[in-house]
Amino acid sequence: MRARVVTPESFDEAAEAVVASAPHGLIARGAGRSYGDAAQLSGGVVLDMTRLDRIVEVDAERLLVRAQAGATIDRMMAALCDHGLTLPVVPGTRHVTLAGALASDVHGKNHHRDGGFSRHVSSITIYTPAGGIVEIDADRDAELFYATLGGMGLTGVVLEATLAVVPAAAQSVDEDVERTGDLDETLALVTADAGHRYCVAWLDMLATGRSYGRAIVSRANLSDGSRAGRRAVTDGASYVAPARLRVPSHVPNGVLAPSAVRAFNAARWRAAPRRRVRCAPFPNFLFPLDFVACWNRLYGSAGLLQYQAVIPSGCERELTALFEMLRGAPVYLAVFKRFGPAFGGPLSFPLAGWTLAVDLPAAEGVTGLLDELDELVAGAGGRVYLSKDARLRREHLAAMYPRLGEFSRVRQKVDPDGILRSDLGARLGLSEPVVA
Repeated sequence: MRARVVTPESFDEAAEAVVASAPHGLIARGAGRSYGDAAQLSGGVVLDMTRLDRIVEVDAERLLVRAQAGATIDRMMAALCDHGLTLPVVPGTRHVTLAGALASDVHGKNHHRDGGFSRHVSSITIYTPAGGIVEIDADRDAELFYATLGGMGLTGVVLEATLAVVPAAAQSVDEDVERTGDLDETLALVTADAGHRYCVAWLDMLATGRSYGRAIVSRANLSDGSRAGRRAVTDGASYVAPARLRVPSHVPNGVLAPSAVRAFNAARWRAAPRRRVRCAPFPNFLFPLDFVACWNRLYGSAGLLQYQAVIPSGCERELTALFEMLRGAPVYLAVFKRFGPAFGGPLSFPLAGWTLAVDLPAAEGVTGLLDELDELVAGAGGRVYLSKDARLRREHLAAMYPRLGEFSRVRQKVDPDGILRSDLGARLGLSEPVVA
């Protein structure tokens, strides 16, 4: 089915669109970078917020930035760069909008140190069907504020937000890159690290035998500029520069065959140094995939599925089982990170433990494997990231997100007629009224 797209150019127009959509339902949409159906609504109204993209204010003295919903991460970082500042938490792509990052409570390579995006949100200007346009924070309507952080756009239309920022004069990191030989070595290195602000591992999960799970582990701290040199220090233009490569629109199916990806992974792993310390500009370290535009086209017409789950601390046996279940699967990309304590609303994804994100071609048999992974993750008290999900079954949701009743009560309060809906909400029952 199709949806009607409305693109407001003011807060009032956004509010009017919500009112007018009452019979059909509405969901707000940002840059469309979610892997699933969180910002889709078949037969309803999709509110395209990308024209509300102004950077309202950078307060360098109070370390705050205020921006409209459609402002992207790269535009905010470019504006902050001129003041020697940066965002404390960013996702793996610079093209996400502010409201999208907030609704998904995105996380970065530094969650174990700095938490997720929501931890740094100071206030939100939001439109709800019951309350109109209001500004909320942890003191003014804390219930709605926290439910909106990670709330998948179902608590209201975010119009504007204020975020805390951090100093970053060099706009770069001092990166410590280390190569591991197998899964055990990878898990040990990532788990033991405590001295770096950022830590992420790229895993080769197509390697066979003892080499399965070998990795390139990148750990980093904000640079003080002493290692930077001219080439490593970026300016604002670096964040909004176009990608260096672009995958054409017509890519033959089968380009990413397992044998080809296995060979590429092996070459990449061998090319990595056993150990290297270097200075890396923010865009290179934080957004490596953004240098290849439309990389998803390489998966062909069937596309890909990304599965991201978190396994809580203390569940090392289940974490090992998760990797073993994926052994032999067509995992073309795998990223492994640590999470710190949970923070945010009832639908916020991160919790203390380990998170694994894998990309697989949308091929026959993959969905069945992911259903089995869901059972393991839910049984361990973990959860699947809703922003990247397009196939989770409703029966697993309550085990993964035990605060669903709290979320439903907030929704009933701010949207009693159920105007705010999405295909994700319909599939998982998130748009349904609370049962007393």
